[in-house]
Amino acid sequence: MRYRTFAEPDYEALAALDLAAQRHTDPAFDSLPDREREGRLCTSLPALKFYERSEHSFVAQDDSGTLQGVILAQHVWQGDRPIVLVRAVILSPDAPEGTAVGLLHAAVKSAYDSAVYEVHFPLTPALETAAQSEEARVTGRYAVCHLGTRATTAPGEPLAESSRAGMEGRA
Repeated sequence: MRYRTFAEPDYEALAALDLAAQRHTDPAFDSLPDREREGRLCTSLPALKFYERSEHSFVAQDDSGTLQGVILAQHVWQGDRPIVLVRAVILSPDAPEGTAVGLLHAAVKSAYDSAVYEVHFPLTPALETAAQSEEARVTGRYAVCHLGTRATTAPGEPLAESSRAGMEGRA
């Protein structure tokens, strides 16, 4: 597997990869409201142009030239120090094992090379092994507040339900 930055010739393949990953994760994806489908996709033209310039976003390309995954990350100034913030890791449904590990490692290395010493990312099942290989520390989970109509259709487990279940298990 080859890990590299991406450019405009990759945009169409990245959009197709994102769509395939969404359909794999949620077989009912195509029946969701338009706003929800748009909200779940990370590969709009403006987003890809932005992440292409971020210097921390990479694709995983197999020997045949097929894109098997992408990590979309950017540097963010925190007021006192910069961090690299990962928006998404998108994997092909048939991506080889270790693809997420390689993508996260590429982002971590690019952060280090630019004197940024913190990489923040949502701890998803796809990134758990990658996080272990980078010796990440869990400081919590990553949550998103979706405002407006997306609040009812957005992916993820509502925190109120997971917190309640966790509390019941402790009683």
